[in-house]
Amino acid sequence: MENKSHAFWAGLFTVLLALAIGIGAFLLNVDRSVREPYDLIARTSVTGLSPDAAVRFRGLGVGRVQSIKFDPDHPGQIVIRIMVDQRAPITHSTFGSLSFQGVTGIAFIQLDDTGKDPTPLPSSAKQVAQLPMRPGLFDQLQLRGDILLHKLEKVADDVDDMLSPEMRAQLQATVASMQHAADGVATLSQQMAPVAGKLPATLHELDQTLASTNQLITSLNRPDGPFEMNLNKVGTAAQQSGAALTSIQSTVQELSARVGYDTLPRVNSLSDDVRSAARSIDRAADTFSTNPRGVLFGATPAAPGPREPGFSWPADRTAQ
Repeated sequence: MENKSHAFWAGLFTVLLALAIGIGAFLLNVDRSVREPYDLIARTSVTGLSPDAAVRFRGLGVGRVQSIKFDPDHPGQIVIRIMVDQRAPITHSTFGSLSFQGVTGIAFIQLDDTGKDPTPLPSSAKQVAQLPMRPGLFDQLQLRGDILLHKLEKVADDVDDMLSPEMRAQLQATVASMQHAADGVATLSQQMAPVAGKLPATLHELDQTLASTNQLITSLNRPDGPFEMNLNKVGTAAQQSGAALTSIQSTVQELSARVGYDTLPRVNSLSDDVRSAARSIDRAADTFSTNPRGVLFGATPAAPGPREPGFSWPADRTAQ
């Protein structure tokens, strides 16, 4: 009887303990946060996404996926109903994308915001707000796969062209030209070796020449140097030449004064005498041409004028 009583109490304790654990687990797992529904409109594949998947806003968990279904009004479009914590900053510029957890392939919804319109976007069970679903990384790779494949094909064609026989021949010709240029440089180096050997002696001679030039310049710059002395001599000669020129100039001026004040008046007087003699000769020539007898019998006296002795008025011709 005691064994049965002990077994009863042991069983009852086990049942109560199991109920307590279940109730505790239920209470711990109950989500008491208030959530609002939102619909994500996806036009791309949602591979790996399943109901009850996590919803994160920039890495922070804000809700769960409630359902995934096709849009009956728009064929090919998928509607993803998510339940998001009402404290999450959902705005008119919020959008969703599909992300994956590591290498497990388990997908979740990643929410983000562009910041263009910070106005909050309200939602309720009666009027569910919609959010755009943008392609994720894998979707973008898939959309750009054709472009990438085309570029890869172009790269492969370019590599094939580079490995063509013509290109290989050009590369070999280029390498041969480079080798020829290297041989020319080596030959030039060998020819320049004797010149390089004479270079120190040439530099030494150049240093001596520069030293001599500096010495010459120093001697020319000295006040008692030959250059200064020669310049002084040239200056003295120039001064003497200037004195001689001054003397010549004074002599010329004196001669000019004599010509102006002595010789020219005499020349002018002589000119006057010559002019008077010429006039006398002209008068004599006129007298000889008009009265040649006058040369033998003398000049005919002039007729008396009025009130002079022997003057008579001429006869009146009108009376005749």
